[in-house]
Amino acid sequence: MPVLHSVIHKIDKKPDGSPTALFLGGAEQVKSQARDDLVQQFNESYNATAGKAWGLFHHESGAHPLSGWLAKYLAGGSDFLEFSTIAVEHLTKLMEESNLTTGGHALFCHYQQGLTDYLIIALVQETEAVTMTEELHLMTVKRLDLDHIRLATRINLSEWKNNPQSRQYISYLKGKQGRKVSEYFRDFIGCQEGIDGPGETRTLLKAFSDFVESEDLGEESAREKTQTLVSYSMAQAKMGEPITLNELSELIDEDHPKAFADFIKATDYGLSDTLPPDKKTLNKFRRFTGRAEGLSISFEQHLLGSKIEFDEAGGTLTLRGLPTQLTEQLKRAAA
Repeated sequence: MPVLHSVIHKIDKKPDGSPTALFLGGAEQVKSQARDDLVQQFNESYNATAGKAWGLFHHESGAHPLSGWLAKYLAGGSDFLEFSTIAVEHLTKLMEESNLTTGGHALFCHYQQGLTDYLIIALVQETEAVTMTEELHLMTVKRLDLDHIRLATRINLSEWKNNPQSRQYISYLKGKQGRKVSEYFRDFIGCQEGIDGPGETRTLLKAFSDFVESEDLGEESAREKTQTLVSYSMAQAKMGEPITLNELSELIDEDHPKAFADFIKATDYGLSDTLPPDKKTLNKFRRFTGRAEGLSISFEQHLLGSKIEFDEAGGTLTLRGLPTQLTEQLKRAAA
């Protein structure tokens, strides 16, 4: 993960309403193991954080200037320090006007992962840690708190440049500080929400359930394919990468690698070829199965409480919204 450029500024804004102070980094961070470790740890924490939104830039304007400054830097019209300086000055101004959040260390980093260029912008707080000196004395030190990132965005620069129709080259944390704080940071990025990650993931899982039903798969085969889907999607989420439908389709059925992808296209679920995985939604997707005395039952966990009710005391399941094919069979049998 080569780091091309990295700058850290500091915004000193206290919750008591006192004026905000900006301390600019005078130069880029020099190449070091500490710098590379910082970026690596940030990405691991960012990928693991739930509650992301995905989108694209608004058209450049006075209200949304960041994309213009970024395009100028990428075209060679300014260096990275200049870009980060004008951007953090704008962030500080918005922060002062909004009075919604405290300051922190503003991290700007341009790095590569494989053949893809990314830009990170994050506001990172400090926290205290205890360390041991060479004389075996305890000492309190301050460190950047990468375990609790509140405001951050990661922009896929390569996708922005090469796929202008994309609606998901920007991701940012929605955060747990409230909608207004998220909107203030989204305004700084100049981002509009382009794709609903949880909604897309739910649609993918619905398409998969329909696919399993249409293929009339056996219990073991359905369970294996479910595990393949969840494992692949979780791995992509951990790496901060999107789900690619063609790749997923190949993993689900190696003998018929296009079957699932073709099913999705033929049924028109409205899914993109790539979509951001939502870990919270995936965590709820588990398949329950059981077989006894000629009875075989198999369903996804997310159906509990909606289409399926479980009475633990009575040991019964109540089913709603039965498949049409099953309903017709039961009607014929009862006639």
